[in-house]
Amino acid sequence: MAKIAFLGLGQMGAPMARRLLQAGHQLTVWDRTADHAKSLAAEGAAVAGSPAQAGAAAEFVITMLSTPDALQDVVLGENGLARALGAGHVYIDMSTVGPDTIRSIAGKLKGVAVVDAPVRGSVSVATEGRLEIFVGASDEDFERVRPILESLGSVTRVGGFGAGAAMKLVANLALGTSITAVGEALGLAEGLGLDRAAVLNMLEGSPLAPMVRAKRANIESGHYPPAFKLRHAAKDLRLVIEAAAAAGRDVKVSSASRAWLDSAAKSGAADLDFSAVVATIVGEESQP
Repeated sequence: MAKIAFLGLGQMGAPMARRLLQAGHQLTVWDRTADHAKSLAAEGAAVAGSPAQAGAAAEFVITMLSTPDALQDVVLGENGLARALGAGHVYIDMSTVGPDTIRSIAGKLKGVAVVDAPVRGSVSVATEGRLEIFVGASDEDFERVRPILESLGSVTRVGGFGAGAAMKLVANLALGTSITAVGEALGLAEGLGLDRAAVLNMLEGSPLAPMVRAKRANIESGHYPPAFKLRHAAKDLRLVIEAAAAAGRDVKVSSASRAWLDSAAKSGAADLDFSAVVATIVGEESQP
């Protein structure tokens, strides 16, 4: 079993860290909100006082942070991981931050093997160890991290370093545009006097079927408990748009979807499930 440090114990990070602990690894955890580590400490994890302290206790270090700025601070800030990492360490970032951010960080970590391995899946999927993990790494580094990552879900190497972060942006482009397409379809249907249940039934046989099936209960009840917070979806589409601009690609549909998500966030849905954007589009209230 490996010595692993896991940093970032939010909605997704905590169940992922727990899976590693349950797999028998020697786990050290850290989160900027100290209370987030309490349950894992009770289950046998060591708790570090800083990112640097966490990294010093491990062979493999994993980060799962919400934004590029948060990741930069945890790795490169005062008492950051960079102070502890060196030759022999393997650093795995599982955040959704885009390839430019992870490449920038890797360039400042001398002698460290860096792997990008963002995930697709909700909190329940993380808890059950069924995440889809997109890995960007050399063949050698991939084989080093695969036994660890397999405790968290299905693991696929999608290319060299940076490819995992890039693939996650493509995945979240599809996610964000799909949910806003559902919302606009329902909005148009309402304007044309159609029955919502009948429209949802039709959409379950359309190319939007997976999204409708996953979020229909939320839409029909008006309650949107967060499996994937809307503010994170909005952030991800911002990253998509920035990456597209850098690559010389135009993503008009993604830009429109981001505008809807930003509008929903401003209306108070930022910490609800991302599917609460449907309520914003059709002009309804959304609740937890």
